[in-house]
Amino acid sequence: LFFFKKELQSKMDFATIVDAEIINVGGISITGRLVLTSLIGLLAIFFLTRRKSSSNDSSKTTKDKSKKIFTRNEVAKHNKKDDCWLIYKNRVFDVTSYVPEHKGGDTILKNAGRDSTDGVDGPQHPLFVVELLEEFYIGDLAK
Repeated sequence: LFFFKKELQSKMDFATIVDAEIINVGGISITGRLVLTSLIGLLAIFFLTRRKSSSNDSSKTTKDKSKKIFTRNEVAKHNKKDDCWLIYKNRVFDVTSYVPEHKGGDTILKNAGRDSTDGVDGPQHPLFVVELLEEFYIGDLAK
């Protein structure tokens, strides 16, 4: 750690101490880290928004055409890596094309063909996962 401080007019002036202190950790200043973190956040928002807007268009057309109703038995047949459907809050999603992209690897297959509501809502997933899931919506679960 390297600490650089400007000369202070008053040793007791806390605001001046805070303003004057520059901390350099691992070769990147705190300001540099904030800028880098902000850029990463903006890139994530850009890609998520871009993906979300294209998925909204496709999911709307899927919903508008005709809402399919699937039984649990029908969904249960789609329980493999190359044919993976999930149930989330009584809605059915064909996530087959997403399986290779899943950050948790094959854990997505744990509930393939079954209700995955608890898994999707689990602490391991960020909040945008539910929005991402909409891209794969194919119908509703029969009651």
